[in-house]
Parts: sequence; C-alpha cells; structure tokens
Amino acid sequence: MKSPLVNEVLVNRAVADNSFERWGPLQGRSVLVTGHTGFKGSWLTLWLDRLGARVAGYALDPPTSPNHFDAARVAEVLTADVRGDIRNPEMMGKAIQECAPDVIFHLAAQPIVRESLRAARETFDVNVMGTASVLDAVVANGHPCVVVVVTSDKCYRNDGQVWGFREIDPLGGHDPYSASKAGAELVVDSYRSSFFPVDRIADHGVSLVTVRAGNVIGGGDWAVDRIVPDAVRALSAGEDLVVRNPGSTRPWQHVLEPLSGYVTLAARLLGGTDAAEWAGAWNFGPLTTEEASVAELATRLVSAWGSGRWVPAGEARGQEVEAKALRLAIDKAVTRLGWAPRWAFHETVARTVEWYRSYYRDPSGSLRQQSLDDIAAYERPAG
Repeated sequence: MKSPLVNEVLVNRAVADNSFERWGPLQGRSVLVTGHTGFKGSWLTLWLDRLGARVAGYALDPPTSPNHFDAARVAEVLTADVRGDIRNPEMMGKAIQECAPDVIFHLAAQPIVRESLRAARETFDVNVMGTASVLDAVVANGHPCVVVVVTSDKCYRNDGQVWGFREIDPLGGHDPYSASKAGAELVVDSYRSSFFPVDRIADHGVSLVTVRAGNVIGGGDWAVDRIVPDAVRALSAGEDLVVRNPGSTRPWQHVLEPLSGYVTLAARLLGGTDAAEWAGAWNFGPLTTEEASVAELATRLVSAWGSGRWVPAGEARGQEVEAKALRLAIDKAVTRLGWAPRWAFHETVARTVEWYRSYYRDPSGSLRQQSLDDIAAYERPAG
C-alpha cells in the first residue's frame, strides 16, 4: 500500500512552513527533558539548545556505551544534568521545582520491545507508573507549562491492518512494551481530565499532549535489538548483519523528523494557541510512499556502508510478538499542525550511516558538529 494518505499540496506546504522561524517561542524558555541521556533525548537536547532554550535534563546514566549523549558532548549544553529515576517522586518534584520549566518533554522510558519480554514488570513500572510520577510532580508543583509526553506508534491495537493508524484508533498491545505505551496514553488522558481539563486552562495553565512516532533511526543509537545499531556493530567488525523479520514493514524515519513535530507542537502551545484545539495525541511518521521493509533497510545500510552483507535470522523465541506491518496516518499533523516529514528514506539512511562512519573514523573525537550539521541540514528550507 504505497499511496499517500494526505494531499501532496498540503504536504509540500507543510514542509515549506516547517522552518526554524516557527520555533521562535522556545527561545529563552526553560525546558526540562526527561531521558536526555538517551538516543532521542540527547538529539532533542542539542536541538533545543540551538534554538536558544535553556535546557535541563533528568535521567539515568546513558543506557549504552558508546552513546550519542557522550559522543556529542551533550552535557556541555545543559543548565542542569540531574541523574535520577523518574519513579522517584521526591527527586522528580525537586527537579521540576528548580527548573521551573515552561516546557517538559517526557522521553524517559524502557524503549525496547524484546527487553519488555525479559523484564515485563519493570517495563510497565517505568513506562506507566513513571509517566504518572512525572505528571504527579507537575500537579504538585503547580507551575504553568506545556507537557509533551512521548509514547510510541506501538500503542495501537495492531491486528494487522494495512492502513495507517489514526490518533482515534483503539489502544492496545500484544507485548508488554506496546501495552505499557498504551497504558501511558491512558494515564495522560486521565490526568488531563482530572487535573488539567482543557476548558480550565486559564486556572491551571498546563497544556498536556502525547506524541507517537514511527521507528526512528539516526547516528548515535547503540541499543540492543535494533536493526541500525545491530548493523553498525556487525559491519564495523566485518561480520554479517543478522536480520530478524526481514519482511516486516515499519515507518522508518530519521530521529529529527518526530523531534521537529514535538518542537512544533510545543512552540504552538507556548505561542498562546487554544489548548483545547491541540490537546490529545499526535502521530509523527513518514509518508506511506517512503515506507520500507526491514530487508530494504538492511540492504540500504549495507550499501551505504560500502561493504558487508546481511543474512536472515533463524526462528527465535519472541519473534512472533512483532507485528508484520505497522503504519501511521499523519493527516492530523499535516493538516492541522502544518508539519510534514522532510527527508526521503534514502537520505535518512545515508545521513545515519555517515554519522556512524564519522564516529568509527575517530571514536575519541566529538560528534557534536556532525550532529549539528544534520540539524542544520534538516532546518534548511526544502527545495
């Protein structure tokens, strides 16, 4: 199913409008990023600093070594670098009180599907109760702010449908990770209804939204059980890339794509936009014309690397939990928010591989400039 779900004219207009200038409301603002030491969180932190925000972070130590947070020296741009568990209400509350954030981006989570099979209870605890802990701290602090809670495209009840999931589709999850993200969505909805109703925004001043992204790739991810980190580890060592589920289709996108959506949404809410219009969930994914299978991604990764090969994995326990196809409908973001993805699949893969090749040419060097160059390239007007 390769036909686009949104009008091409609207997409082109959104790409042209999705520019640095529209993010101006973030300049000079205090921003707290939970999970800032993670893959997406560290990229977001660098970008927010580039936009002129004052960024503080709250997270555990980076989950892998190496990692993007250290490779790009992200700690140097932070106003505060707090190491703590989001499930610790005292530490979480103190961080929010000291930061007095205008915006909170909540990214801290257990993000790996297969890890959720090994540690199901912890996955629910971190992703569901951790989200409740963050929102509890917002309630207790009483400081007006925008809260953007990052969940996942896997929060939907996936029964194998071929069309893209819309924000109004049922939540679900066959594996603990997916179910935990659906649970996080329900937590947010309940806090919005109970503590931050949109018709009383003038009283509490809190705008609360959730965002759901596709499968993000980009430089600096070394997590286990993800195809790009698996590819980098194998190809850099001269080994075969072993690929699970090569026929599965996923909404691959560069990490900067959904982050631009999160930032755009936060800037709109900071700019005084009617909270009732923007409250709820938002999908940020690629166009359906850019979707690709795991096999297609593996082939492009090997080609861009310039050597090596990929081979299919044998049957393994746990593979059956992953859906054959997963697509996101982004009509809402395109038509209402004026957001659209910028980079085609081939450019996403090429930039990802180039980042890693830069790292392996000089592992002791800084990848800050390489990351900022990707951000600057993304910000440039299309065409």
